[in-house]
Amino acid sequence: MKKLHNWNLSYSQAIALQRRLASKIQVLPLKKPPKLVAGLDCAFSKNGQKIIAVAVILKLPDFKLVEKTSAVRKVAFPYIPGLLSFREAPVCIAAVKKLKARPDIFIIDGQGIAHPRRLGLAAHLGLFFDKPTIGCAKSKLVGTFKDPPPKKGSYSLMKDREEIIGAVVRTRTCVKPVFVSIGHKCTLEDAIEITLVCATKYRLPEPTRLAHQQVSRLKLKV
Repeated sequence: MKKLHNWNLSYSQAIALQRRLASKIQVLPLKKPPKLVAGLDCAFSKNGQKIIAVAVILKLPDFKLVEKTSAVRKVAFPYIPGLLSFREAPVCIAAVKKLKARPDIFIIDGQGIAHPRRLGLAAHLGLFFDKPTIGCAKSKLVGTFKDPPPKKGSYSLMKDREEIIGAVVRTRTCVKPVFVSIGHKCTLEDAIEITLVCATKYRLPEPTRLAHQQVSRLKLKV
């Protein structure tokens, strides 16, 4: 796990850092199919003063639970659209550091390069973890797209100023799609395929769905 910077940054410093880090993102085909897939999600406490993250590792192809960890941190960075990873990444890293198993790939509830400066949470964390990472978000942050056909497995490309930044993927027939993008060390084709493999019965891929369930329970207790 790499240490890239601290989090005590001004707005202009954070923007400059995002641009610098975005140039380090690697688009590489996966060397082999992943066996251990980690899902990562975070949420804020009811009073908004703390943030909770949960990491879940599942083993493919049966999606057996291997490990689950969580972390809680005080919110230390203000809410600024486009800079959410500076609020969320520290607690996500804390949860992942508790894992004993080493996942082959991370699916993160957030954007990868589908971001104005090509450095959403999944891309930011991908550089920290130095692992293949996929961004799988519930909504669009930036870009334009056409609705994919209604059948599960269909998708359409998402573009920003003619640059392909992700895909809008239908994980269940006639259900709202998810927004998939490269985080680090994978291709968009890899990201789409693994998202669909992991979307067994629900809209969200199973690793992030379970992480979301757990973090939703925990945020009521802190």
